[in-house]
Amino acid sequence: MTSGEERPRGDDTTPRAANIFDVARLAGVSHQTVSRVLNDLPNVRPTTRARVESAISQLRYSPSPAARALVTRRTRTIGLISPGRPDYGSNSIAMHFNIAARASRYTVDTVSLIDADPGSVRGIVQSLLRQRVDAIVLIVSDVAELEVVRGLDLGIPLIAVAATSRRGPSIVSVDQYRGARAAVRHLVELGHTTILHLAGPPEYPDAIERVRGWRDELAAHRLEVVDPPHGDWSPQSGYELAGSLGVEAGMSVFVANDHMAIGLLSALRDRGLRVPEDVSIVGFDDVPEAAYLFPPLTTMRQDFAALGGLIMQKVLIAVEEPDTATESTPSPTTLQIRQSTRARD
Repeated sequence: MTSGEERPRGDDTTPRAANIFDVARLAGVSHQTVSRVLNDLPNVRPTTRARVESAISQLRYSPSPAARALVTRRTRTIGLISPGRPDYGSNSIAMHFNIAARASRYTVDTVSLIDADPGSVRGIVQSLLRQRVDAIVLIVSDVAELEVVRGLDLGIPLIAVAATSRRGPSIVSVDQYRGARAAVRHLVELGHTTILHLAGPPEYPDAIERVRGWRDELAAHRLEVVDPPHGDWSPQSGYELAGSLGVEAGMSVFVANDHMAIGLLSALRDRGLRVPEDVSIVGFDDVPEAAYLFPPLTTMRQDFAALGGLIMQKVLIAVEEPDTATESTPSPTTLQIRQSTRARD
């Protein structure tokens, strides 16, 4: 009886599903070789791989996730912990990481972290560990989250997406600090001497690094630093905090993200201040609508697609080749000059 024939079992004439041993017999190889082909592991000759793939096709073999995990001790599943609040940057990172994971034939289980308290963080991590994920990716929205997770005995790799001056093989980031300095430098080069800042949430690593970059660039040019108000990334907060900024004609503003810049543009218009004739504005993120505002917004672009690929690369190294892990350089930002900034008369 061949592996593809029906096998009687009493009155049950339902065909038996093929298993990995059936594939091995048909291909003339060991079941370990079939496993290597299924998991795309190296050291399999092309001709052997072709025979195994042909046998898989003939037998319509589809390994169950549980069976594959028993052979490889891996589930090819990654746990992703993302911020619970709506935020363009975090959402873009999560989307592009999912795309990169699928391209590497990994599944992503995403959990939103609403509260950054230690109990909530531990609970989410434990739920992912019970699902036997191969690694955890944490998009850090609060510096406290990273400290909690680092204090846990995970037993699997943790990759943190966090804007921080700390470096390490398990940290991936966009260079928020240098991006902020470049935004402020652009305004300085246009002749602006009063450069205000509308900051993001004070606990958010991206916001912290952007404030640090703004302060340091102002200090480098011996310009006055005025303590910034903190918004929540939303256009509403940008609109409502316009009064706290004390913006007047002849000043400029570096805004921590484009959505708050949208709110600020509206507030300044309501007050009769023109952008860029009276006030120059630079944002951060380069959201899709930034180029279509009135006026189009000068901003710092983050390459989220490249970042998603870098995160997945870190995961693959941590899971499959941990001895080769190295520290990575933060991804750069690029200045997109549009019509919301102009040289001072």
